Amino acid sequence: MSSLSSFSSCELSDALIKLGVPSGGYIPDINHFSGKPICGPAYTVKFVYSTETGAPTLSEHFVDTAPSGSVIVIDAPPHAKNAVWGGLMTAGAQSRNALGVVISGRCRDLAEHREFAFPVYARGHSTVGQSPFTRPSAINVPLVLVPEGDTKFPPTQVNPGDWIIADEDGVVCVPKDLEMMVAELATKSHAIDERCMADIKAGKGVKASFAEHRGTKK
Repeated sequence: MSSLSSFSSCELSDALIKLGVPSGGYIPDINHFSGKPICGPAYTVKFVYSTETGAPTLSEHFVDTAPSGSVIVIDAPPHAKNAVWGGLMTAGAQSRNALGVVISGRCRDLAEHREFAFPVYARGHSTVGQSPFTRPSAINVPLVLVPEGDTKFPPTQVNPGDWIIADEDGVVCVPKDLEMMVAELATKSHAIDERCMADIKAGKGVKASFAEHRGTKK
């Protein structure tokens, strides 16, 4: 279990911003559909359109090779309207002790995910599955997740083994080589915010509390 599991996605994003990660590790537009918060190393899957005949083909189903204790991170083509994850995949992932799935794309079979209480985070949902629209093409490769319709917000790269933290606020990727620095910064910020909260509840005011504990006026 990573020390990062003690922090919210917001606290981790704040720490990453301080370390110079432009996106704060945030993967935009991902919604929580089932299960509880997750924290684990990324097992990455790249999908392509089925028409991309020159792209590699997997020899095994990507769920069957998901490591125990991993978070499956899927990058689907940005404008695809079909689901790339369904109830049978949740059953397979759960049997392999995967922690959950984060989909830059769509899922389906929502009732089944909720019945299994399996953590599913996705950009949306659909009634149609993979075929004949998309297919998995690569596993354990770097993914560059680009926000939909917003060219100003920076993309977030997810490498195999990076830490994925997902909760009700959103999904954050912490590069594995920044884990200790992020945890240290998040610990300090958490303590500062607790002092701010106590003062604000006591009626001190947001501006004054921030100035005293954060050293800022906003």
